[in-house]
Amino acid sequence: MRKIAVRIGLSVLVSLMIYLLVAMGLIISDSHREPDADKEPLSFQALTGDTGDLPPLEDYEARDGSTLSYRLYPSESQRVLILLHGSGWHSRYLAPMARRISAGGYAKVVTPDLRGHGPDPIRRGDIDYTHQLVDDLADLIDHLRKDQPEATLVIGGHSSGGGLALRFAGSRYGPQADGYLLLAPWLQYNAPTVRPDGSGWAIPYTRRIIGLTLLNNLGISALNHLPVIRFNMPADVRDGTETLSYSYRLNAGYAPRDYTEALSAIKQPLLVLVGGEDGLFYPEKFRPVVNRYTEGDVRVIDGASHLGIVVDESVVPAIGSWLQADITD
Repeated sequence: MRKIAVRIGLSVLVSLMIYLLVAMGLIISDSHREPDADKEPLSFQALTGDTGDLPPLEDYEARDGSTLSYRLYPSESQRVLILLHGSGWHSRYLAPMARRISAGGYAKVVTPDLRGHGPDPIRRGDIDYTHQLVDDLADLIDHLRKDQPEATLVIGGHSSGGGLALRFAGSRYGPQADGYLLLAPWLQYNAPTVRPDGSGWAIPYTRRIIGLTLLNNLGISALNHLPVIRFNMPADVRDGTETLSYSYRLNAGYAPRDYTEALSAIKQPLLVLVGGEDGLFYPEKFRPVVNRYTEGDVRVIDGASHLGIVVDESVVPAIGSWLQADITD
């Protein structure tokens, strides 16, 4: 029996060593990728206009003692819409939409600069642990409720920000929201909505992601700070405040753990808008995917691109009518 136990122990040890060697080999071998020359980078033309005078950045304290920032667009409405930016940039590009929503009296709009992003982040492109963005969002809600305890709260997000809104919905904090607004949301890399031949915007280090996932399956997270994705942002729109790469933990934390479970967790009113000319996603596939797991109003905005959906003139009236009809003020 002792010999059998020793043999089993040696077999397990050898298997573990092979597992670790494979994981490390994947991590080391995939440290850099060039953009695919055959794919057009994501067009930022729709967002290069003047965003006007921005509200000042206001601060709140997260549970780890860090100071994080947001912008507030005031309104007489008792609704509060927290609108989360997508990957690579920060809350500034949402200013035209936020300003129109607040000016229409539909909601106060709060646009945070998510941890790892913005003009002066703690560590650009990185967070401390995978679930930290959700915890930060819960801390922001606590901060806002100090002054507006009875406010009706909607969590919204564009692109990866929509993915984060879904991650929040699937977390223990999800019931805190009175509604969810998803604008061309990122669901998951293999979701039916994702075009496999999409633009060359996001460049993942696929082998490194697999290797780090293997390590995390063993509870090894020491290398989660390594970059696993970078963004092909045109040089003419960069100003030093962009975030061009993400660590493994930030990239994982910016999306739902499982979009099917996150959608299934949403019992509140839900509005999903996607542009008819979205180059990253299949617009027509959102309705069957979303409505398979939850009730929700899913609409395609004709002529709008992936980024253009946040400035398209027909989008804010659609959001406003939904807020007034489905979200109690």
